[in-house]
Amino acid sequence: MRDEHTLLETQIQAINRFPDQNPNPVMRMADDGHLSYANLSSRPILRALGVDVGHPIPAEIAARLRAAAKTGDDSIEVTSDHRTWALLSVHVADLGFYNIYGSDITGEKVVAKFPGQNPNPVLRVTPAGVLLYANEASAPIVSALGLSVGDELPAELSAGVLACVDGRISGPLEVLAGQRTYEILPVLVSEFGFINVYGTDVTAAREVARAREETERLLLNILPPPIADRLRAGERVIADRFEDATLLIADIVGFTEMSSHLSPDELVELLNDIFSVCDVLVERHGLEKVKTIGDAYMVVGGVPVPMPEHVERVADFALDMATAVDGLQEGHTQRVSFRIGISRGPVVAGVIGTKRTIYDVWGDTVNMASRMEMLGAPGRIHVSDEVRQRLGDGYLFESRGLIEVKGKGALPTWFLLDRR
Repeated sequence: MRDEHTLLETQIQAINRFPDQNPNPVMRMADDGHLSYANLSSRPILRALGVDVGHPIPAEIAARLRAAAKTGDDSIEVTSDHRTWALLSVHVADLGFYNIYGSDITGEKVVAKFPGQNPNPVLRVTPAGVLLYANEASAPIVSALGLSVGDELPAELSAGVLACVDGRISGPLEVLAGQRTYEILPVLVSEFGFINVYGTDVTAAREVARAREETERLLLNILPPPIADRLRAGERVIADRFEDATLLIADIVGFTEMSSHLSPDELVELLNDIFSVCDVLVERHGLEKVKTIGDAYMVVGGVPVPMPEHVERVADFALDMATAVDGLQEGHTQRVSFRIGISRGPVVAGVIGTKRTIYDVWGDTVNMASRMEMLGAPGRIHVSDEVRQRLGDGYLFESRGLIEVKGKGALPTWFLLDRR
């Protein structure tokens, strides 16, 4: 019995020898899961576990430590401060605790990340930009850059890698390799003094993104952005009434005769030049181009987004349009002149059709704008009395007296001359 007692004391003394200067983490967990001891080297692990001496270890971790102690050959991995530790648990049942021994396996984890069969590109470079390693999957990148192991990366790429590592650039870099596009993410492995560069082929994703952007561009060329958003949100029938809007219809005078003297290419080029200028002015004045029908151009103000100054915007557009068209005459042999009609009032606007969908407007206001255009004069802006009253003294007008308007009778109309 004396020998057995002496052996037990020796075991206890051996178990209790946990010098704080031990370079490896050493901890002790009581059977109830409380952390009863941890040396100085264990501090990074304690931070990772969110525990301190005298407090319970997280239940999930404690359960895994107990399970690992039963098998004797399983370990638990913990990552903290950019390092990885393997924790080996040994149950000292007679004394009611578990000894937990930590070993730094960061290097092993790093090396394990470079299997030759890795389907994604993996490179290793020095902070000076020298290529140390390249797996087989990185061959397209290495070849496109004209590199071999031991060569320096191109200066711009090397600077980008360092900027990612020190935080001056967030997110991955993009590298073009022939017909392929790669995102590369540099990660500093400070304990070994090199940078791991992990690549992902994003060629297909970029092509999908470009196709989506092109589809979006085409959609916004056909529909106003608010209407496009509503269609994307699932609305199938879009029809809105606007109690106050301004319609402008412009038509090229003598277009039919003009087209008989021009080749198809000349005719299309002429229309493109004129309507492209109008498109720029529509954007500048915050209006909405509804459509072109042959040589006619239709613009609406206050739709699909209501605005208080839509009449003024359309009037300013008309004046600028007349000036811009005059400026185009130098580049063409044909003289171009517009009749412009403007009306104000309620309209209904919505999307029609399932193929070649368009956003259109309907109502008596549209008809009135068409009448103003047809009853106008070449090079003049013909407006209804409602438009003149709204514009008031801020603009100059010439009275036309009473004009017989189909379906309306005799109405006072005006030529808009200029801003006052």
